[in-house]
Amino acid sequence: MHLGVVVPRVEDHSTIDLAVEAENWGYDSVWLNELWGASSVVELTDIATRTEDIEIGSAILNVFSRSPAVLAMTATTLDRVSDGRAVLGLGTSTARSIENMHSMEFERPVRRAHETIDIVKQLMTSDERVTYDGEVASVRGVPPLDRDVPVYHAALGPANRRVVARLADGWLPHMVPFSELESAFDYIVETARDADRDPSEITVAPYVPAVVHEDSERATEELRQHIAYYVGSGEGYRRAVAETYPDRAERIADAWQAGDRGEATELVTDEMTADLGIAGTPEQAQEKRDRIADRAVIDRLLLTVPQQVDGELARTTIRALGRT
Repeated sequence: MHLGVVVPRVEDHSTIDLAVEAENWGYDSVWLNELWGASSVVELTDIATRTEDIEIGSAILNVFSRSPAVLAMTATTLDRVSDGRAVLGLGTSTARSIENMHSMEFERPVRRAHETIDIVKQLMTSDERVTYDGEVASVRGVPPLDRDVPVYHAALGPANRRVVARLADGWLPHMVPFSELESAFDYIVETARDADRDPSEITVAPYVPAVVHEDSERATEELRQHIAYYVGSGEGYRRAVAETYPDRAERIADAWQAGDRGEATELVTDEMTADLGIAGTPEQAQEKRDRIADRAVIDRLLLTVPQQVDGELARTTIRALGRT
């Protein structure tokens, strides 16, 4: 089992230090998200210089705020700094993030993801200068960088999963219920075969939200808040959860958007927490981690700690779910 962790940014504990500790706790990879407040690229570079063997990945960089050329340079530079340990995780992000923070229109996100990944991979591995005339992105006569870095894509809906199937080296699903993962990946398998790709070459690496506490009810409550936040604030996440829990997903989203965060959290059922994450005592959480990892469709488990938890609980969770 490949065990990764998306290291949270929390008070009282350095993100960099937590990533270094994760290597000592037996994790195979560490990943950083990027929305606001810190550049994950700079932090990943710092982590690369302070670790020996652990893989480092972005989870995720959006495909709007950096050009394909910048993303290709970023990936290959991180790979050199880390001696071949880098993975480039990309995604579309959300309209709110792109339009409010980056002064860009959130137009044709799936097409942008497709063309960005296509260009990035060509810029890294082509045998000749790259010219690409896309509908939303293009490059002219750019020399290749001669370094092959895996590119993963955070895709939820069918159109975005087609991008994974046709181009990406890995799939980063988030808030897709465990019970739905296999059927969601089946669509990628079919599309990959239609594109003459071997689907076994596509790594399935789901985000798995996790909270570990000696009080299992406290852990579950933190996980409920995490699920309510994503279902309530992201339409793509709501749709992903609604594939299995349509009524609950709609009610959670309605309550959240009406400003009733407490009601939204209460609407998250025990069945949903069990199907979307890990919560419990160290022993319960470790057993659940192993059961999830045993699912045939999963190649890599990427544990993610809810952003709202305090620093000590985040560190406790990461340590408890490591291998040492």
